[in-house]
Amino acid sequence: MAEELRIALPDHVDPLALRSMDADAPVTTLSGPTMGTTWRLHAVLPSGLSAARVTEVIEARLEALVAQMSHWEPDSALCRFNAAPAGHGQILPPAFAYVMRAALTIAEASAGAFSPAIGRLVDLWGFGPPGPVAQAPAPQRVTQALAPSDWRLLKLEEGRLYQPGGLSLDLSGIAKGYAVDALAGDLARLGVIHQLVEVGGELVGRGLRPDGQPWWVDLETPEQAGLPGLRVGLHGLAVATSGSYVRGLHNLDPRTGAPATSGVVACSVIHASAMSADGWASAFSVLDPDGGMALATRLGLAVRWVIQRADGPYIEHISPVLAHMLAE
Repeated sequence: MAEELRIALPDHVDPLALRSMDADAPVTTLSGPTMGTTWRLHAVLPSGLSAARVTEVIEARLEALVAQMSHWEPDSALCRFNAAPAGHGQILPPAFAYVMRAALTIAEASAGAFSPAIGRLVDLWGFGPPGPVAQAPAPQRVTQALAPSDWRLLKLEEGRLYQPGGLSLDLSGIAKGYAVDALAGDLARLGVIHQLVEVGGELVGRGLRPDGQPWWVDLETPEQAGLPGLRVGLHGLAVATSGSYVRGLHNLDPRTGAPATSGVVACSVIHASAMSADGWASAFSVLDPDGGMALATRLGLAVRWVIQRADGPYIEHISPVLAHMLAE
């Protein structure tokens, strides 16, 4: 394990968070299952707001999002779209439409390194509802699945998404991030100023801990990499991480239809929006690190890559925006 620990801090401190901070306030921790993973909350609850009520709100929101965007639930709005015939226009619920607009924006900005249209490929490689496969699919089958899996075939107009024919959506690279944003917003409307929300490793931190510190989160780093740690103060910020060192080569490159060969084993994006952080972490895990760095620099994104070179050693790349956040 590396002994050095670096600290990344936000540029802005919310005055409301400072005024409402209570050093003696207890932190409530809640958690539960969702989306094939778990949700977790650490929060200072205002007087009169019970943990049971918070849990009720969280579970209701997550249930609604699963009903809209799950590719594992056959009756979800997403699965109904996937099964629709060519030319069918489906009116999306507002949250689904919002995520689709963001997904298409990231797909365009990343030149297809992120795509919401890879459902067929995900299933083909054994990462989807049909379950694992015994061996990698034949190149011919990958080529056949690629043809209808082009995000540019999708048309979203005034909340209506049109099925081009045989295209299968998969929003697993962005939906958990949206869920975190949605939960944080729901909690804020309940009066919860100080909160750290997580869904499946994607996190949003708002307000402060009772001790006046931000919500600290350590970026994921393979233990064998020997790199210095990086701890982020989540105060009005979100972080999402994508990579291969935990689950293997599960990050598919939408452009080739095969697992990414970028060498990126972990990529973390820090952003005001967990949805954007989630989508961009997926894209930057697929892009080659040099191209990813150029794009992150141009777009002003805070990104950290852990890369394993072919000869074995791990290296780290940090975008200029994230470097600026590092405390001296």
